[in-house]
Amino acid sequence: MVSSKHSKELRRLALSVLQPGFVGTEAPAWVLREIGDGLASVVLFARNIVSLEQVAELSGQLRAENPALIIAIDEEAGDVTRIESATGSTRPGNFALGTVDDTELTESVAAGLGRQLRAAGVSLDYAPSADVNSNPDNPIIGVRSFGVDPKVVSRHTAAWIRGLQSAGVAACAKHFPGHGDVAVDSHHGLPTYGADRDEIAAQALPPFRAALDAGVRAVMSGHLLVPAYDPDLPATLSPRILDGLLRQELGFEGMIVTDAIEMGAVADLYGIDGATVRAVIAGADAICVGGENAEEATVGLLAGALVDAVVRGDLSHDRLEEAAGRVREFANWSAGLSQADTVDTISSDIGFAAARRAIRLAGAVQDALPLSAAPHVVEFVATTNLAIGKETPWGVAAPLLERLPGTTIVRVGQQDLHSLTTAPEACALESATGRPLVVVVRDASRHEWMARALGDLIAARPDAIVVEMGLPGAAVPGALQIFTHGATAASGVAAAEVLVGAR
Repeated sequence: MVSSKHSKELRRLALSVLQPGFVGTEAPAWVLREIGDGLASVVLFARNIVSLEQVAELSGQLRAENPALIIAIDEEAGDVTRIESATGSTRPGNFALGTVDDTELTESVAAGLGRQLRAAGVSLDYAPSADVNSNPDNPIIGVRSFGVDPKVVSRHTAAWIRGLQSAGVAACAKHFPGHGDVAVDSHHGLPTYGADRDEIAAQALPPFRAALDAGVRAVMSGHLLVPAYDPDLPATLSPRILDGLLRQELGFEGMIVTDAIEMGAVADLYGIDGATVRAVIAGADAICVGGENAEEATVGLLAGALVDAVVRGDLSHDRLEEAAGRVREFANWSAGLSQADTVDTISSDIGFAAARRAIRLAGAVQDALPLSAAPHVVEFVATTNLAIGKETPWGVAAPLLERLPGTTIVRVGQQDLHSLTTAPEACALESATGRPLVVVVRDASRHEWMARALGDLIAARPDAIVVEMGLPGAAVPGALQIFTHGATAASGVAAAEVLVGAR
């Protein structure tokens, strides 16, 4: 029989290892109450953010309950952005930075982001992605990676971490042991990384080693099966991977955070409560939850599951205390740092400069630029993965319209093409008669319908200019191409400047 005092202490321990999200731009009463009862962290998503000034007020409200509260955010400053989800990021993402391959630039971009986040009260950023995007069909990583070469990814992972942490915000290298060579989105199913240990050591682990060498404060586990280490359990739930590989072999002593525990790769197998218990048993110190399950009941469910697991003997009290201790150590480190900047003193100019440097041209683009008249712009839109906010704008048409009044725009999805009998003519060719045609795509090489539609347009209008805002893929024969290496707002502006001859 567990005494009520012991049960309360156990619940405080359980709460301390949770990093839940919530709904609203102000802290709900239940969140403040749970902080008082031992909750040591919260995580912010786009739904919590109107402006950085508002986030600073929210952070103050939360920390009034606990000055050492960890406030986390999933801000990659690329296609995946929370602080600029309504407008698109004013910085290029990882793939663009890896393309430029200037580590000082990468460090400066991350330092600027860090100062912004720190001024807003954020202490932990679930970034950078240290994944090597070795599978071009990867549906979840893509331009979130610094590249396809482990050496490039390693040096920019380290630079990004140094920059962010120089501003007093902890980085979190993800998704260990590497999510780049899979073909399944772990939001929906369980990916498998089938490489042997030698290949994993050469391909996936170098960026994580570089992250540890750079002093990264946290590492996020990935929801993927890695049979070379554990044929049965996903990395997030595997003692062989979290303790054996990350702790013992690589020597990481900081905080291990899980990827969102409600993702299908683990929740479909064990439920979010069962996955939470198994993750802590495996060696995770903090459980990220609330991207989708952001209710008070979720926190109650997970805390209760951890308490029950200790009572049953499935989860040792020592392991739960160890996890809570690492969270506490992290919180004390963060709380001891000063906050010098204010939100309105931080410029994002370096982000636009970096996006300009990431632009690459192919074909006889110089013969077609600058545009001689306001163009017609066709933007092909594919469904993005859940990491990218549906509300986040992207493209070239909007910044181009600002620079060339009279620009016309049409956005076309896969279903739109199915409903058109003469797709190219209906969506582009008629409107572009006698005018320049700009076609904007995003990962065209990964979407058969998009590649086919693009080919049809180029065949009909060989003078069309193609702007690829995702992974470059194979060159389009004979086409004039602009590659941005990401679909952030800064990348769209950089492409528009090229089109109008402003560079």
